[in-house]
Amino acid sequence: MNKDRWVVKLGTGLLTKSNGEMDGGQIGLLIGQIAGLARRGIEVVLVSSGAISAGMTAIGLSERPKATSALQACATIGQIELMAEYQKHLRGHGLLGAQLLLTHANLDSRSCCRNATGTLEYLLAQKRFLPIINENDAIASDEIKVGDNDRLSAHVAALVHAGRLVILSSIDGLLTSLGPDGRVIPLVTSISDEIRALSQGTTSQRNVGGMATKLMAAEIAAAGGAETVIANGRAPGILAAIADGTATCTTFRLGRPAAED
Repeated sequence: MNKDRWVVKLGTGLLTKSNGEMDGGQIGLLIGQIAGLARRGIEVVLVSSGAISAGMTAIGLSERPKATSALQACATIGQIELMAEYQKHLRGHGLLGAQLLLTHANLDSRSCCRNATGTLEYLLAQKRFLPIINENDAIASDEIKVGDNDRLSAHVAALVHAGRLVILSSIDGLLTSLGPDGRVIPLVTSISDEIRALSQGTTSQRNVGGMATKLMAAEIAAAGGAETVIANGRAPGILAAIADGTATCTTFRLGRPAAED
């Protein structure tokens, strides 16, 4: 487990505007923050959602297609759009993106895992590439139905022996209750029935998942030795704040005492 190696997962809602179009300004800010982590000596592997949403915009769809073939078409179109946007901002920081598409079947294969790990280790050792991972939605129909890059990011964290999984979305963390009175729970050391009851899904046409999948991801990451942080990716300087320990967020240190740093 490498405490200076993070997997950062970006959700669709964080990467897009309210009309579903890619938010280039927000993506630029996030890439700038990732470049800032690199200057601190923190290695980052990025797991990015957003391909299907970008493809929906390119095709002119306002509602998520129900047909698998249409979803897969959105993914193939949107993945190119998304990577072009990332590459544009990365070049401004002297970095280049390196795309890797995975399925859960790949992660179940010993040889595929070995090859993926070798590729990622090589890229990270060069200090000038940002590995960007997404599900291979064009061929993995089950993954499209689940749309679960939260859990994929947790598997990637285990794959690269990351010390921290950071899941950024449009929420500040796990809240004590829904509505204006809800407060962020700063630390979770076990996922009880009470904690699970605080999770909910999403009704967004473009963003699939919710807090429930993030709790599952935290459990998967913990099995691999990583802690998980859930935070609001639109909060200014959120990644630096997480590194400094000053962020408003929820940290999952499962199976570890609450007093442990």
